[in-house]
Amino acid sequence: MKIVFALSALLLSFPVLSAEAEMDHSNMQMNGMDMGEGSMDMSGMDMSSGSMDHSGMDMSKGSMDMSHMKHGAMSMGSMNMGKMQGGKAPPDARSPDYSQGRDFGPIPPPKMMGNGIMGSVLFNQLEVASSQGKINSGYDVDAWVGTDWNRLALKAEGEAADSKLEDARTELLWRKPVDIFWNTELGVRHDSGKEKRRTWLALGINGISPYWLDLSATAYVANQNRAALRLEATYDWRITQRVILQPTVETNLYSKDDAERDIGKGLSDLQAGLRLRYEVTRRFAPYIGVESTYQYGRTADMLRAKGESTNNAVVVAGVRLWF
Repeated sequence: MKIVFALSALLLSFPVLSAEAEMDHSNMQMNGMDMGEGSMDMSGMDMSSGSMDHSGMDMSKGSMDMSHMKHGAMSMGSMNMGKMQGGKAPPDARSPDYSQGRDFGPIPPPKMMGNGIMGSVLFNQLEVASSQGKINSGYDVDAWVGTDWNRLALKAEGEAADSKLEDARTELLWRKPVDIFWNTELGVRHDSGKEKRRTWLALGINGISPYWLDLSATAYVANQNRAALRLEATYDWRITQRVILQPTVETNLYSKDDAERDIGKGLSDLQAGLRLRYEVTRRFAPYIGVESTYQYGRTADMLRAKGESTNNAVVVAGVRLWF
């Protein structure tokens, strides 16, 4: 039994011996460390070999002197940050054709958007109308050429009967954007047809409002103190990707009577249409629809005096073309 107790005591003593072996304070040299006033003198520190000797540390003055500290191979003398980039690019930083000397082969070289000359011709309405056994024809064209910032625009609208032009309005305008969705227009308008011709100075604005309403408002002035205002609104209700229902409304107001053209002062007329088109392609879309025209005020009085109707509704069929 004495042998068993001796072996048990020997085994229990091993962890204690191991713990004491792992913690050895014999090599710690802190004989020169003075922390009386919280200062540290590191003038004798040498970190080049990865060891730290605290024998020369003096913290009695509340400061740290690192003048004699060695950091081994660490050196910032060869570090060069260079010159910070900034300022304007040199004039020859980019080639005029944006190619940077590259050959694009059969592909045209790139161009800055907005600088190129573009153009478009839209026959919004090219149609025939039937009313009381009579067949008339009509057109509504919007064409332009220019850049994103300056365009020369042509707007034309008219009606013909028996191959003769009854009434026409043609405008030549300078179109310039004032916002992402809005353009201003400045130019001339010329009225022609079987009645007396008139020429106006035109100033207007057109664009797309919230909810995708296409709006246009144009003011006109002419000789003999004549003035007019034309308002238009159009909306494309896309029933499917190819079937579109387009309601349109337009009205005209005049500052004075013009008996030679059967136009009275104030609200002259209101035209409302509804056209259903099918886009075979985006550029070709046949349509059918109805259109009603109403005359008001002095204009209606002039038409009644001639025995003509002040309200007129027609069935239309035509095609919308875009080039």
